[in-house]
Amino acid sequence: MASSIQVQKVATLTGHQDCVYTLEQGGQPAIFYSAAGDGMVVAWDLENPGEGELVARVSTSVYALRWLPEQKLLVVGHNQNGLQVLDVPGKKIVKSVALGGGAFFDIAYAPGLQKIYVGAADGSLFMLDSREFNVLQMRQYAPKSVRCIAYNAARNELAVGYSDHFIRILEADTLALKHEFRAHQNSVFTVAYSPDGEYLLSGSRDAHLKVWLPQDGYQEHTSIIAHLFTINNLVFSPDGQYFATGSMDKSIKIWDARTFRLLKVIDKARHAGHGTSVNKLFWPARVNSLVSCSDDRTISVWELNFSLRYENNTIRDSAKNL
Repeated sequence: MASSIQVQKVATLTGHQDCVYTLEQGGQPAIFYSAAGDGMVVAWDLENPGEGELVARVSTSVYALRWLPEQKLLVVGHNQNGLQVLDVPGKKIVKSVALGGGAFFDIAYAPGLQKIYVGAADGSLFMLDSREFNVLQMRQYAPKSVRCIAYNAARNELAVGYSDHFIRILEADTLALKHEFRAHQNSVFTVAYSPDGEYLLSGSRDAHLKVWLPQDGYQEHTSIIAHLFTINNLVFSPDGQYFATGSMDKSIKIWDARTFRLLKVIDKARHAGHGTSVNKLFWPARVNSLVSCSDDRTISVWELNFSLRYENNTIRDSAKNL
């Protein structure tokens, strides 16, 4: 597969003193947040990608963030003691929620249900009210970690990836188990529904990218050896035409969301990419930007120039190099 996607690194954001684990959207299209092993939560502006603004500092590593746009609150999941809810403009903690289960690896949000979901290292999955942050339910379907959570509003379902190699599909309002299947040969680190809900994508420590069909009982559609090592994260572009994967092999890959073909590889040799594991990706509202973070303590901002065109669902463009 050939591609004419052009990639340029437009900024390297520094300031974190440890591995940067997560990225999350902010209240404006150009604003996003990062968090790291140093416990710092930092706000960045894509329009002025210089110094970040420290909005909070907690005592342990932060693996998960979730922005609640209606309340303009940022939920921070850290290595112990549970969650903290931040009023970012006021730079204050408005709620602390004590949860068991150890480290918290992912937080999902269902705005229509006004619920958030938190996955823990001991396999616990918590459902909380997103207004008062009370725990409404807790389910533990496996003794190993909940690594990732994706919400499908149209189907009222959660897809939850576990370190026991399974994906479990739950009712979003009750956490009742609907399906469970061994999805990978190792821990499932990332899951994401396509924006139209037609597909569920998953990535794993086994380096495979898999595509599942929700409407057919989550039958496997395709399996791709996508990276050399663990796939840590995958995200869709805002227009749903592309998705990106980030890996422990230090690379970012851009894929066609219709054909699941590889379009571009972003790495250190060709694009001054990250020197260590790519942990998380953020695709802001503008399709031509992508943000990545890494164990190398940096955040990279990429400009993507797409010249692919689709005619009658056929790709009509080619180029020489990925």
